[in-house]
Amino acid sequence: MSQKRVVAIHDISCFGKCSLTVALPILSACSIECSVIPTAVLSTHTGGFTGFTFRDLTDDILGISAHWRKEGITADAFYTGYLGSEKQAEIVKRTIEMLRTGESIIVVDPAMADGGRLYTGFDSNFPLAMLSLCQAADIIVPNITEACLLTGIEYKEAPYTEEYIENLIKRTADITGADVVLTGVCFDENRIGAAIYEKGELKYALTRRIPVFFHGTGDVFASAMTGALLNDRSLQAAVQIAVNFTRESIEKTLEENPEREYGVNFESAIPDLFEVLE
Repeated sequence: MSQKRVVAIHDISCFGKCSLTVALPILSACSIECSVIPTAVLSTHTGGFTGFTFRDLTDDILGISAHWRKEGITADAFYTGYLGSEKQAEIVKRTIEMLRTGESIIVVDPAMADGGRLYTGFDSNFPLAMLSLCQAADIIVPNITEACLLTGIEYKEAPYTEEYIENLIKRTADITGADVVLTGVCFDENRIGAAIYEKGELKYALTRRIPVFFHGTGDVFASAMTGALLNDRSLQAAVQIAVNFTRESIEKTLEENPEREYGVNFESAIPDLFEVLE
């Protein structure tokens, strides 16, 4: 069996573990070839830092895509994350159409918000642009805030009721037409994880809750999930693998107690991920 290839379309945050500096090593550990199309270069990620630099790479994306198409480069999956602007959402859609095959899987992490607020640099028009990209996806991976912004449903703080989660995830699936993996699902103080709405069926993948917050865990989760999917795991199995890997990465981080804004120690958890996928 030939090695599978995923095209990861994210920013590069030069410091702080997120986006491509997370996606590339995790997907590689899953034995997946990870080709990249960077959307922007930042000196640090945008959470916990101020005064960071930002270089928009919008003008490079289609040029990269056109060259790849000329060379006959395609991919088994496209995995998108943080985009630098509304304009990039439409350009990324065009890129995927240029390079996909009939078998390509499109995974969109609508990385734009958390904790009830948009990330720094995004305005109220950005969710509409991200919605357009989500509508071109097979699987989307929003957190609670992002799903609320996509659907217009009121954001609430955890813990959630099953009724709230069910309404939110079904509405997200209806408006995007994609299978939905909703992260940050928490019904009590002891369990956290994701809800999965696939082909009209709702399931959960939960683990024990560790009551801390780290930047970059959404990228760790979505990268591990994508890697497991391309290792022929079902969506539910892939989500459970990603939930467990994210928890293990947090546990490794707490053992060392570094500065939290730098991201989680997913590197030390990679051997466990590799073992699960063997």
